[in-house]
Amino acid sequence: MIKTVIFDLGKVLIPFDFKRGYQGLEKVSGIPAAEIPKRIGATDLVKRFETGLMEPKDFVEQLSRILDLHISYDQFCEIWSSIFLPDPLIPESMLEGIGKRYGLLLLSNTNVIHFRMLEQTYPLFRHFHDRILSYCVRAMKPSPVIYHEAIARAGCPAGECFYTDDIADYVEAARREGIDAVQFVSCAQIQEELKARGVKWG
Repeated sequence: MIKTVIFDLGKVLIPFDFKRGYQGLEKVSGIPAAEIPKRIGATDLVKRFETGLMEPKDFVEQLSRILDLHISYDQFCEIWSSIFLPDPLIPESMLEGIGKRYGLLLLSNTNVIHFRMLEQTYPLFRHFHDRILSYCVRAMKPSPVIYHEAIARAGCPAGECFYTDDIADYVEAARREGIDAVQFVSCAQIQEELKARGVKWG
């Protein structure tokens, strides 16, 4: 029996498109949008930031040097967070219903700039009982560390946790830790998976 439902964030709860951020950075840096991810990817800045090993202002300062940016911290944060699209993939009413009956956790590789903006923009996060975020626990999926933390926060055995993520490798990593995990394809598909396990929300 499922006692805790765990959702990934990006492309499960909230859709995103990195190109939106690259296009925004192109306008202020003069570097072609297609070149920007190559420059960022040649460093370990994002990994260090998303595992909590860098402070936000240090991250912005170092990335600004790499991209020759001359904008304020707030301007950078606005562009960096422009990747998220306005309409959630999972209805808030569904999350609210699950949260009233089961444990409801968020498990995400993310960073403090993105998550602060997300919390301010999307009311659905209020329904989650706890958040296991890579920058807080200093580990990223698919590391076992972050899944162990999620199981501990769930307060029930791994087999009583249901998890969905859009990335197959992260689903497999969760399964290796004993979690009942399914790759996210659509809201309708996940609703069917939850119903098959007896999870109710309406």
